[in-house]
Amino acid sequence: MIDITATPADALIDVARHITVTGAQPEALLTLRTRTVRGAGSVWTSHAVFRSDEHGVIDLERDAPLAGDYAGLAPMGLIWSQAPTEAGKRDVFPADVSTALTTRIEVLDKTGHVLAATELTQRLMAPGVERREVRADGCVGTLFLPATPGPHPVVLVLNGSGGGINEPRGALYASRGYAALALGYFKTPGLSDYISNTSLEYFRRALDWIARELEPAHDFIAVSGQSRGGELALLLGATYPDRIKAVIGYVPGAVVHSAQNAADPAIGREGPTWLLDGKPLPHLWENNRTASWQPFDDGPPPHRHERAIRTALLDKEAVERARIRVENIDGPVLLLSATDDGSWPSSDYSRMVAEQLERCGHAYPVRHLDFERAGHAILFPYVPTTQLVYAHPVSKRISTGGGEPAANARADEASWREALAFLDTARQPRSPEPAYANDSFRQEQS
Repeated sequence: MIDITATPADALIDVARHITVTGAQPEALLTLRTRTVRGAGSVWTSHAVFRSDEHGVIDLERDAPLAGDYAGLAPMGLIWSQAPTEAGKRDVFPADVSTALTTRIEVLDKTGHVLAATELTQRLMAPGVERREVRADGCVGTLFLPATPGPHPVVLVLNGSGGGINEPRGALYASRGYAALALGYFKTPGLSDYISNTSLEYFRRALDWIARELEPAHDFIAVSGQSRGGELALLLGATYPDRIKAVIGYVPGAVVHSAQNAADPAIGREGPTWLLDGKPLPHLWENNRTASWQPFDDGPPPHRHERAIRTALLDKEAVERARIRVENIDGPVLLLSATDDGSWPSSDYSRMVAEQLERCGHAYPVRHLDFERAGHAILFPYVPTTQLVYAHPVSKRISTGGGEPAANARADEASWREALAFLDTARQPRSPEPAYANDSFRQEQS
């Protein structure tokens, strides 16, 4: 009798599953098919064809598919290779992060007859994690608290140019032992619909609220940001080093950018993004002698925003004016970038940051992982990576974040593993003198 199992059947989303088929005929050709209902009720599916061994076993940790939606050995390939049945759907998470994702996996014979089936459940919130909406000091966010007694180290979670509140990442950080404040700063009820003219003092109020209300273990507050949130994470670390003790930048920028695709149309994409003391911070597009949007606007589809950014980076004086003063950061820095980033050159930006910290003799570890052939959408493990072209949530411009599904999946897995290891080390009580010096390096990840 044919049987299929996924072990563990029910676990956090970042846990790999061991998927096996037993009881088949030796050397049988069988199809494994998945179905998951994801964000906004959209259905995502995948399939792959395998040949059982002489014992009638298929083991996805050992066996690569002969055909299907992914190639090569990938134990969780059936998950990351999923695509929506309705074109244009990109939301892979449920609106309510306490709702688990359940994937049905079926075994089919050559005629399409279902021989066996099982389910695996992926959770963003561990049992006992508490979710609280935060509306305090003008700040809007969602707090996730671990199930264990506090105080806990704290992570401030920042979304990118799509705006909103990154509850999935906040919930997963809390599931791994960190109090996490997923903070909105635009395109969130009660805040502006646009990133233009966002005050850094808003984030200072959030940091002060964290220090006062959560009393972080060992006063440890890290900031973790994605894309524009990665730019912002570095900027906040450099601006408020008295509060922020570690920085994680997912595909970050090394300079202050204009408002770009998240701009208020009345101000324009070349207008300022960040204000400090009521004044705009110098940004890359400001008085830039080489910058042009044409390579993005008129370039071949799928449009790559990165092509326009590269024109602006040719003006070295403008780059220096806009450069984030990362040498002011008082703690370790983790940089996670992608070599085929279609949104902006996160590999080059991360190298700029790492090299500047090395030049200034930064007293804490600096780690840079640059993921070969991956694109801008580095998330966390075992989510679909197939939707590479999209309409920007604010500007609605069609573009690509770049990368390949398999490479993006590898980046998802390795980056999350690295982020947890980084935080585990960074949160340890600090000695009177820094424990490390000149520990800056970059690791290529293929």
